[in-house]
Amino acid sequence: MLEEVIQLDKKYYMNTFGERLPVCFEKGEGLKLFDDKGKTYYDFLGGIAVNALGHGHKEFIAALKNQLDKVIHTSSLYYIENQAKLAAKLAENTCAERVFFANSGAEANEGAFKIAKIYYHKKGLDKYEIITLDKSFHGRTLATVAATGQEKYQKPYRPLVPGFKQVEPNNFEALEAAVTDKTAAVMIELVQGESGVHPMDKEYVQKIRKLCDEKDIILIFDEVQTGMGRTGHLFAYQMYGIEPDIFTSAKALGGGIPIGAVCAGKKVANAFEPGDHGTTFGGNPFATAAGLAVFDIFEKEKLVSNAEVMGKYFEEKLMAVKKKHSDKITDIRRAGLLIGIQICDEKAKAVFNKLFDDGFLTSLCGGNTLRIAPPLIISKDDVDLFAEEIDKVLEEI
Repeated sequence: MLEEVIQLDKKYYMNTFGERLPVCFEKGEGLKLFDDKGKTYYDFLGGIAVNALGHGHKEFIAALKNQLDKVIHTSSLYYIENQAKLAAKLAENTCAERVFFANSGAEANEGAFKIAKIYYHKKGLDKYEIITLDKSFHGRTLATVAATGQEKYQKPYRPLVPGFKQVEPNNFEALEAAVTDKTAAVMIELVQGESGVHPMDKEYVQKIRKLCDEKDIILIFDEVQTGMGRTGHLFAYQMYGIEPDIFTSAKALGGGIPIGAVCAGKKVANAFEPGDHGTTFGGNPFATAAGLAVFDIFEKEKLVSNAEVMGKYFEEKLMAVKKKHSDKITDIRRAGLLIGIQICDEKAKAVFNKLFDDGFLTSLCGGNTLRIAPPLIISKDDVDLFAEEIDKVLEEI
């Protein structure tokens, strides 16, 4: 079957992903995925931080099936029970006062930009510039590409959407110098995932909050990857001791069903008024049923606290491997269950490929860092299994 799928893909699918890893999964259970030949793979990437509940979670699947038997989509012309309830869940558990649902993280980030701009437009102020960080990743739309601080993503689409500028991460002086009387917002990832799992310094983030307050600038946190328990907190901002004006969510929010959310605090909660923004699919009954089920299961199984406990345990095991292979592992960075294992440049690709061949799924970020973002249901046995595997691979490479 795999060869047939590859040929169909090559013939009919736009080649945006190049040569993918040669596997096609047919079924999943917990941390395990099974290909068309029955080989078992261990998912330590979680669909890139999406499958927080793992694969085939019975309660989650039951909730989806229950909603399928009722109604899938109605449109934003009508009130939607699940939409209202999920918005309430997000607001009641965070600093948000109002929520808007989209279909992806990129769409949620677009919504955040629009709120920032329209907020000042309605105040009669000409503020439209948005400061983001080098090495950041905010999405693939034209505006989110302009926000993303990586030349390889921006170059093909120049001229970019105007008004975006990037500065060095964890350099407050550089950010402060970039502020003008046109600055509407600062948007950052509290942990940069795509560049290789790089957390922002706490003091740096707190200084940004203070600067935004002083200069009347909206502070936006892109929590598409760090949100929904990934860092051992429901949202990463909660471990920095400050609150943003807007934060975005997606990925794990739907447990695998596409959904994004723009979550606005008191300052800008009412910036959107009728006609200012909209969506056809965003927050439909099915997608928001998934979000509600994710919240329910998080609470019942205490998955947010499990992310921090298992993250610490994972770090301990990896540090022991690093000590043994100090010539090959150069750094380990972690926020909850978002972990970066930096490998010496000449070995990184080989380690990634050998892990895949042995049935362990990770991603290679920044050219030299293995990104680990497993389902939040992970156990100590799962962590031990990975630690033993990477130790073995490093012995062989």
